[in-house]
Amino acid sequence: MRLAFGKTLVELGLKYKDLYVVEVASDAVAPIFAENFPERFVSVDVGVQGLIGIAVGLAVCGKKVVVPIYTGSLTSVFEWVKNSVSRSRLNIKLVGIHRGISNDSLSSCYEDFALMRVIPNIIIESPADSVELRCCLEEVLSVDGPTYMRIYEEEGGRVYDDCVCRLGVANVVRDGVDVAIVAVGGMVFEALKASKELRNYGIDAAVLDFHTIKPLDTNTLVKYARSTGALVVAEEHNIL
Repeated sequence: MRLAFGKTLVELGLKYKDLYVVEVASDAVAPIFAENFPERFVSVDVGVQGLIGIAVGLAVCGKKVVVPIYTGSLTSVFEWVKNSVSRSRLNIKLVGIHRGISNDSLSSCYEDFALMRVIPNIIIESPADSVELRCCLEEVLSVDGPTYMRIYEEEGGRVYDDCVCRLGVANVVRDGVDVAIVAVGGMVFEALKASKELRNYGIDAAVLDFHTIKPLDTNTLVKYARSTGALVVAEEHNIL
């Protein structure tokens, strides 16, 4: 998924001449963007706080700024994101790498959604695979304001051959009448596997891809809660 992220950034860099990427030098998340647009790529050696500070400066100057960052580092920059990015509604697109429990405990976390959701004025996306990643990245760059998107280091499984997504609208990957599995990110693929297994037991399970965490598509959520009478949520998170 990281490779797809870099390639999509290059394509969008051709479309948006004001698109900049700022990342910590040691992370090398988007080297392909740096190769194609060196004048719009900033490599930072001063740590994640400085990373956000530079992104804020570029955004204040009217640039679209994509900031790849390890999800485990989000706790270190929470105050910066809350006070400098979201309250000012700056056009900064945070992209969390190493989501959930995909890597070691220092570079990954599953509290990122909880942290970002309580911050005002921010849109949160979590694509299920590299195909949906492209669509989600195009969507977040089309809006003016702060966003957070969680992506995977490695892709767990392909969900889509083609994908059309809209911010705030869940995708019905598979319809069903007995139960609805509300899945987020990489759990969409796992939910599809579960739905196939459930067929062996005569259970017709719908699979809903809630790629947008905020704003939440409550219409689809309520619709399937009423039609099936049973919802199961599959996400990488703590039980709150």
